[in-house]
Amino acid sequence: MTALNPHPAKTALASRTQTDRIRRIFGFKTRLYLTWAALLGACVFFFLSFDLKFSIILDKLPNLVGLKLGPNGFLQGAALTLFLCFCSIWLSLVLGFVTALARLSRSAVAFGVASFYASFFRGTPLLIQILLIYLGLPQLGVVPGAISAGVIALSLNYGAYLSEIFRAGIMAVPPGQRQAAVALGMTPPTTFFYIILPQAMRTIIPPTTSQFISMLKDSSLISVMGVWEVMFLAQSYGRSSYRYIEMLATAALIYWLLSIGLELIQHRLERHYGKGFQDQR
Repeated sequence: MTALNPHPAKTALASRTQTDRIRRIFGFKTRLYLTWAALLGACVFFFLSFDLKFSIILDKLPNLVGLKLGPNGFLQGAALTLFLCFCSIWLSLVLGFVTALARLSRSAVAFGVASFYASFFRGTPLLIQILLIYLGLPQLGVVPGAISAGVIALSLNYGAYLSEIFRAGIMAVPPGQRQAAVALGMTPPTTFFYIILPQAMRTIIPPTTSQFISMLKDSSLISVMGVWEVMFLAQSYGRSSYRYIEMLATAALIYWLLSIGLELIQHRLERHYGKGFQDQR
């Protein structure tokens, strides 16, 4: 006959204490880092199976990263990609914000211009827009450089997408917030910039950062105009050395690291504008 446990409460407490100790050792962050490490190891194993020639990667890496200037004395590689994206991000933010306000206005002309702009640049491929600007403007007497044409195309394209994100974020703020501001005697501009916009930013930031990461990758399309950014150099070096996999894998790693930087910025902005929701994961 099995003997009964004389101290069931102590046994349950000891078991719970051991479980809590295991959870502290293997907490959420620990499991997260282990998951990332395992997946990163799988990616490294996948690329190492291609029999890469690392001497070529080390030889071309300074140019791909942008540590050296191009033959024309300007930026190249990842440094040029960052320059293109930095200029395009600010211009697209301005275009997106103005277009969103026009879509929310009561002016038929402003709404018509904004909706036509958003429809055209969201409904046509980015590559066609780049070529139309680069090859079409010279026929009108305006001759943009390849970098200028790329910045204009990226800004116009992503400004159209950002306008919908901004409009959705602004409309997501409850109407009671505006009514309370009016009751306090606040003017419409003050209400918008100090009440509506800060609350809308929590909704706007995640999809906006996703658009910027897409812009970072879509900047590779500018390589069709001969701009010496990451993708153009990777293709050129791969073609000249007949080692495409090495160059493409290096370019992929550079784009990934740049996108991780944007993800970290997104995390900081989300923490700043989501202070009232810190208990929610």
